[in-house]
Amino acid sequence: MGFIKLVIFGFVGLTVIYFSVSLYSRSVRKERLENTFDEENPDGGEPGAREAFVADGIAAYDSSIRPKLIGLVYVVPTIVIGTIIYVINAN
Repeated sequence: MGFIKLVIFGFVGLTVIYFSVSLYSRSVRKERLENTFDEENPDGGEPGAREAFVADGIAAYDSSIRPKLIGLVYVVPTIVIGTIIYVINAN
C-alpha cells in the first residue's frame, strides 16, 4: 500500500514540477523574443509586427527539443527512485 501511495503522490508532485518548469521556460523564451525585437526595432516597428515575431518564435520553440527535454522531469526521478528501491531491497 505504501508503494502505491509513493507512486501516486510522486507523479502528482512531478506533474506540478513539470508544468511549473514548462511555464517558466516558455515565459523566459517569450521575454527573450520580445527583448530581441525591441533591440532590432527601437522605433517599435510596424503595428502587430512584434506580436507576429513573438508568435513565430514561440512556434519555433514548441517544435524544438527543449520542451521535450523538460519531460525528463518524469524520467530521471523515476529511474533514481527505482534504482534506490532496488539496491535497498537487493541486500
